[in-house]
Amino acid sequence: MTEDTEVRGSGWLSSDQLEGAREALPIVYVDVVPVRVDHTGTITHVGLLLRARPDGSISRAVVSGRVLYRERLRDALLRHIEKDLGPMAIPRLPTSPVPFTVAEYFPDPSVTGFHDPRQHAVSLAYVVPIDGEANVSGSALDLAWVTPEEATGPDVVFEMTGGQDRLVRLALAASGRLP
Repeated sequence: MTEDTEVRGSGWLSSDQLEGAREALPIVYVDVVPVRVDHTGTITHVGLLLRARPDGSISRAVVSGRVLYRERLRDALLRHIEKDLGPMAIPRLPTSPVPFTVAEYFPDPSVTGFHDPRQHAVSLAYVVPIDGEANVSGSALDLAWVTPEEATGPDVVFEMTGGQDRLVRLALAASGRLP
C-alpha cells in the first residue's frame, strides 16, 4: 500500500493535499468549550488550553480540530477531546449533534472576527461537560479551569487569539452563564 492510499483510506490528507484543500475550499472543524458543571447543570468552570499557534506564539484556546472524511461529528468531538484532555477526561457529549453556534474562521481577521491565518474554516461549536480528570496531551501545553467571570475577564481574554474569547462568551451566553 502506498502512502497516498494509506492516507486516503484513513480519512487523513497528506500535507500537500491538505495545503491544496485549504486553498480551494472551507475545512470543517469542531470547537469544544470544555466545562465543569454543578449538580444543577450550571457551568462553574471553563477549561482553557494553553497551546502554541502556527506563528509560534502561545495563547489560550478551546479544544478544536478537523472533522475527517467519513467521520461522524460525535466521533470527531470525542477524538479531539481525548487528544487534548486525555483519555480520562470523560466528556458528556450532547444528545443532539446541533452546535450552540457556527463560527467561520478566515485568513482575514476583519471578515467575521474569527481568524485562522492558514485557511477558511467552518467550525461547529459545542459546550461539553467534562466529568473526569483532564490531563493535557497532544499539542496542548497546559489546561486551566477558570470561572466564567475569569474566562471573560480582561486578563484571560488578552491571552486568547483568533476569536476564541468571542467563542467562549457565546458558549456561556448559550448556556445562560454569561457574567
